[in-house]
Amino acid sequence: MTTLGTAAPLAADRPAGTSADPAPRTPTGTPTAGRRLVAALFLAPTVLGLGIFTFVPILASIGLSFFRWDVITAPEFVGLANFADLVTDPTVRRSFLNTFGFVAVAVVLQLVVALGLAVLVQSRLPGWLRVVFRSVFFFPLILSAASVSLVMAYLFNEDFGAVNAVLRTLGLGDVPWLTTGPGAAAVVVMVYVWQNFGFSFLLFLGGLSSIPKEVDEASAIDGATAGRRFRLVTLPLLSPTLLVASVMAMISALQIFDQPYVLTRGGPGDTTRTAVMVIYESAFQQLQFGRASAIGIVLTCVIVAVTALQFRLSRRYVHYQ
Repeated sequence: MTTLGTAAPLAADRPAGTSADPAPRTPTGTPTAGRRLVAALFLAPTVLGLGIFTFVPILASIGLSFFRWDVITAPEFVGLANFADLVTDPTVRRSFLNTFGFVAVAVVLQLVVALGLAVLVQSRLPGWLRVVFRSVFFFPLILSAASVSLVMAYLFNEDFGAVNAVLRTLGLGDVPWLTTGPGAAAVVVMVYVWQNFGFSFLLFLGGLSSIPKEVDEASAIDGATAGRRFRLVTLPLLSPTLLVASVMAMISALQIFDQPYVLTRGGPGDTTRTAVMVIYESAFQQLQFGRASAIGIVLTCVIVAVTALQFRLSRRYVHYQ
């Protein structure tokens, strides 16, 4: 009775032509057409940029690898001939072997140096000094690799380089850094690691700061030495960060170009010529764009395979909290 008596005046006061039920509303969290349009407008520049400058060149490179084209004459379809030629090309084989050897040395050295410095900075230095070292170690990464390599070429010059000048002052003989195979390879590795270890250092420093101090303190109370605490406590808890750092370092090292190109031009002989250098030389010096595309696709497959293998092996040694 009370409900009906209350509802009747409300119905009478309602303007003619209006519905008794309120208009349906969009459920909370469900985007309307206007919101979808706004989201599409915000995403459009990124999607167009990726499409024009990433996906289209990838598809064009895949298609071009099946042709022989020198820009001057019309493209000639050759099928898989470009890929077959890579198998018998000694320069390509040597460049990939050089790249793999460089990765094996540079990545390990980069991770070891970055991890060692991160542990030292995190455990031994006060907070304000950590900020200073973070900036100092990361600074080489923001510099141009070509300009850094150019400066290093002068420093390691056999005749007038500063490094040999210091060695002569110490009574040691001159070292042919850039004119012998082992010396040139060592300089390329040192320059690359010096410029790139700062990123891995920051990753490790962030990972170390996220490890609870109580865990390390508890193991110290139990009598574990610093070495055992690092091996049995710190490394397992740091393993996710180590996975990220190793994957990114591996991908970057497989694409090395600037340092060997500026320092040695791939010499002496082919001792420091890398896969990306052969891609550059094939495309822009020899005008063999089909061959360059084929090498690029092979290198991309290698990078994908190595990354997939790292994630596969990570199931054994990566421990998430």
